Amino acid sequence: MNIEFVASFSPIVEDVASARAFYGDTLGIDLEGGDEDYAFTERLDGVKHLGLWPLSDAAEACFGTPTWPADLPRPQASIEFEVADVATAAEELLDAGHQLLHGPRTEPWGQTVARLLSEDGLLVAVCHTPHLREGRQMTDIT
Repeated sequence: MNIEFVASFSPIVEDVASARAFYGDTLGIDLEGGDEDYAFTERLDGVKHLGLWPLSDAAEACFGTPTWPADLPRPQASIEFEVADVATAAEELLDAGHQLLHGPRTEPWGQTVARLLSEDGLLVAVCHTPHLREGRQMTDIT
């Protein structure tokens, strides 16, 4: 598998208002995009996309329900690794003995992604994110 770059890093948060206050006000990160629940920036040097991802949204993205399954560790963060071919990368993960939370699929914003939970509880994705490859920002496409 050839990882091209880290596409995204997102702390997974339960208290969105508190997280916005900490990352935005305390740390001074300009969270220019998002809505009431999801806040993000794509203007912070060193990372393509930094988001504050509500746990309920992470559960919805992985399982189609806003509740994280009780039998799985609650993830603290999500990291997405950009690859040229998500299907091939997902197959490599399966061949290496990893269990995917979901196979490759395309999200409404155009990103193709497959996710798994690492042994230490990190939500890990292999993805292909056209707007990041094209130098556009999510605020340009939403």
